[in-house]
Amino acid sequence: MTVRNYRLFSTGQLVKLVGVWMMFTAQDWLVLELSDNSPGALGVVTAIQFLPVLLLTLYSGRLADRYDKRKLLIAANAAFAVTAVVFAVLVAAGVVRLWHVFLFAGLLGIANAVETPVRQSFVSELVQLRLLPNALALSAATFNVARISGPALAGVAIAVAGTGPVFLMSTVLAVAPVFAYLAMRTGDLYRSAPVSAKDARVLDGLRYVRKRHDLLLPLCLMAVVGMIGFNFPVTLAALAKIDFQAGPSSFGLLTTALAVGALGGALAGSGRRSRPSAYLVIGATLAFAALEFAVGFSPNFTVAALLLLPTGFFSIYVAQAANHRVQMGVDSAFRGRVMSLYVLVFLGTTPIGATAIGWWGEHFGVPSSIWVAGLVCFVAGLAALVWQLRVSGDRIVVERRTGLRLRVAVADGEIPATLSVGELAGRVGRTGIPSAQVPS
Repeated sequence: MTVRNYRLFSTGQLVKLVGVWMMFTAQDWLVLELSDNSPGALGVVTAIQFLPVLLLTLYSGRLADRYDKRKLLIAANAAFAVTAVVFAVLVAAGVVRLWHVFLFAGLLGIANAVETPVRQSFVSELVQLRLLPNALALSAATFNVARISGPALAGVAIAVAGTGPVFLMSTVLAVAPVFAYLAMRTGDLYRSAPVSAKDARVLDGLRYVRKRHDLLLPLCLMAVVGMIGFNFPVTLAALAKIDFQAGPSSFGLLTTALAVGALGGALAGSGRRSRPSAYLVIGATLAFAALEFAVGFSPNFTVAALLLLPTGFFSIYVAQAANHRVQMGVDSAFRGRVMSLYVLVFLGTTPIGATAIGWWGEHFGVPSSIWVAGLVCFVAGLAALVWQLRVSGDRIVVERRTGLRLRVAVADGEIPATLSVGELAGRVGRTGIPSAQVPS
């Protein structure tokens, strides 16, 4: 936080995201009220909200590589704030209908589809490369501080004053990044040479990723986790209201429990100074999937809240590790397009997953939609492990000297022949082994 531009960026994001999470929490509750407690309606609104990411984010990555990222972010955040104000006025006036929620979810999604990949790639312009892992980790921590405070504030505010005031408060906070970007010193940005229109084609970015297994594996894994595993906006609201018969403040506690764990996961990765290994990403995915599976079998509200703490930890830990692996392995000329692809697979697939999870919860119960999601993510993690072992030539060795231990026998001669998965990740983190030497 010693870098002025990054400090402005982080502060603006924190203020905005508190408001955004208040809005999303209130929106989920509003949808349930307007739809007579329909998990399917929650799935639809979430799908509409993320559909623009699916359709527009690759083009947004092209814009990020061609134009001034700071100016793009000012425009996208201003559009988001204006749209949020109009939506809040409708809710506060008491004239909002379910189709209004669908409409504004789509409009806000368009602003996010432009803003998110540009913001992801803009972080590398705020700090030197050696500080990038720390900056990315602090950005994740900022995001999760907002995830903690936003739903908690929204839950209390909805219970006390209703949904209207929550939407009005969130719109006031949403404009903060615009002022933060305007206050930045452009001369202090670490900008690379601009890319011409001819060299900034989306197809070239896709070809670049296709040739890079070390980028392709985390992107494919995050596609499954983002589409199926990260649908808590759909499942937690329905779980609280339908299965646990809880009020809005209790729903806020479930979301807050998930966010507290996620903040811990973000802080755990904040000390990372080098590119994480593929095995770290895969191991975190398996842990997250197993915990999500367990949440689906929670017998009551208290057990669900307790399980959501470690689930939240590994949810952000795996997302952050995958993000670091992609960001720290990509050429700067392709950063905008590659990060837009990351956003596409991680967030843009949400319409598909949210619709499927909402439909499943409607027909087979909300708890089953959670544990099925965990099971799918676990299978994806195992498939990624097999893929990594086959491509790298590594193998898993079972040792029985002092109890059962699993080790990865690494094919690369630069690293000792047998290391446990944890030791391998630690070795990569401590020594800063160049990406060319990391099993990929």
